[in-house]
Amino acid sequence: MSPLNTDDLHRIFEKLDRNGDGLVSLDELQWLLERIGVHTGLDELREDREGDNDDLESDLAKAFKVYDLNGDGYISCEELQSVLSRLGLWNAHCGKDCRRMINVYDTNSDGLLDFEEFKNMMLVSNP
Repeated sequence: MSPLNTDDLHRIFEKLDRNGDGLVSLDELQWLLERIGVHTGLDELREDREGDNDDLESDLAKAFKVYDLNGDGYISCEELQSVLSRLGLWNAHCGKDCRRMINVYDTNSDGLLDFEEFKNMMLVSNP
């Protein structure tokens, strides 16, 4: 089972594309970031967009920190559920899939995602 299927991704995109124009604008991205507790201005987002797109490692580290709520260096099922809830992407059905989503990429079978496992999840479309 893949962690996110096409329907899940489509549903997430629709939530982000608040005006329904088929694009995620900087305003919509800022709305998302604020919902998950990352406060940034539009000027900073513009700088990031215009900056070095090859700095993938840094971008992934920032994304990892969004999910690693307690800062211990791991993403737990509870942290994943919390972030998805804040995004309005969590429901009772997702509870069963949370552990499966993590287990697909949890190469050391500790029930958590470390940064390397997270990177693999983000960079590989199918496990």
